[in-house]
Amino acid sequence: MSAALLRRGLELLEPPGRAKAPPGLQRGRAGPRAAGAARRKKRVPESGRNKATVKGRVVKSAIEEYRKKKPVNHLRENLQYMLKGRLVADKAVAEQVLAQNRGRKSKDQPPEKTEKKKPEGTVFTEEDFRKFEREYFGVP
Repeated sequence: MSAALLRRGLELLEPPGRAKAPPGLQRGRAGPRAAGAARRKKRVPESGRNKATVKGRVVKSAIEEYRKKKPVNHLRENLQYMLKGRLVADKAVAEQVLAQNRGRKSKDQPPEKTEKKKPEGTVFTEEDFRKFEREYFGVP
C-alpha cells in the first residue's frame, strides 16, 4: 500500500470532533523538502476526470489495429514507378558503372572473353580430292 492510501484511511478513521490541522503541519513536513514536494505537486497536470473510470474512453478494435499494422504490398506502385521512366543508359556508361562497383580481387573480375576462331575453309576443292583418290587408290 502506498503512503497516500494509508493517510486517506487514517483520515476516515479520525473522530469527527477533531479539527484538521493546516495542510503544512498535517503531514509533519518542514524544511526545503516540503517546498520541493509542493512544487512537484503543482506541476502535475490534473485532468478533471477520474482515470479509473471507463467513461469517455475509446475502445480500440482489434481488427482495426491488425489492419493498421498489416504489411502493405507496394509492388504495383513500385512497378509503375519503375516503368514510367524508360530512360536506358548507354552501354559504355553501364560498363563504366559496373567496373567501378566491381571489387579488385580476381574473383570479382569477370572472365575474359576469348574470341572464337572461325573454322578455316580448306584449300582443296572436290576435284582435287577426286584426283587424289584416283591416284592413291587407283579408282578410275
